[in-house]
Amino acid sequence: MIGEVTVETAILAIFLAFCRVGACFMLMPGLSSVRVPMQVRLFIAVAVSMALFAHLWEVIVPHVGATAGPLFTLIASELLIGATIGLVARFYLLAVQFIGSVIAMVSGFNAMGGIAVEESDPQSPMAAIISFSALLILFIFDFHHSIIRALVDTYQVMPLEALFDPRVALVNLVDTISESFFVMVRLGSPFIAYAILVNLAIGLVNKLTPQIPIYFVALPFIIAGALIMMYFAISPMLSMMADGFLPATIGR
Repeated sequence: MIGEVTVETAILAIFLAFCRVGACFMLMPGLSSVRVPMQVRLFIAVAVSMALFAHLWEVIVPHVGATAGPLFTLIASELLIGATIGLVARFYLLAVQFIGSVIAMVSGFNAMGGIAVEESDPQSPMAAIISFSALLILFIFDFHHSIIRALVDTYQVMPLEALFDPRVALVNLVDTISESFFVMVRLGSPFIAYAILVNLAIGLVNKLTPQIPIYFVALPFIIAGALIMMYFAISPMLSMMADGFLPATIGR
């Protein structure tokens, strides 16, 4: 079958594989960071596309048409499918960044923004530590291998001839956002409860002694208590986060 395919058809088939892989890598956590040079991301996407193409020859090559119309439709469909897979993975890390910012805010530890890990915008030091630790844990457990495995599996679930289904993609994205943010809110609930109780107690004390600026006096103690909680809670928090993102990898 390989001998019957022209060079032009093989190049177009590799390009279709690159569209799905490249769109996913463009949005997935880690590789989509501003800290990663664009040339590195491009070379990684090309290398992975060519490696996967050897296993997906019979899935991709028969659908490469000779006319321009269907080919452009396939390219657009492959880009949207790859972007959907990358967004599903990225939403999990966005949820981690969200709960990290919430923890920093309720702990009073977000007065000065620091250098973010993935984004160019400033981020509080505590949120940056949580985000960087979560991303490091995911790479330690080979989540990029899981992404590549998911890309291969999508050719069975969403083959080239089926094209991109926006309804299924939106349902998957909404379910991912809902599940990931609910998980992260549950993981950050001890810090939210701590902030409510501490601020309520400080408010009562301030009513009893209005002459003393109790909020300025109590702020170091609030931050110290939050840091002590973070010392004991960050390990199970990251473990549960990784368990929710990669249950198959953690459980083996």
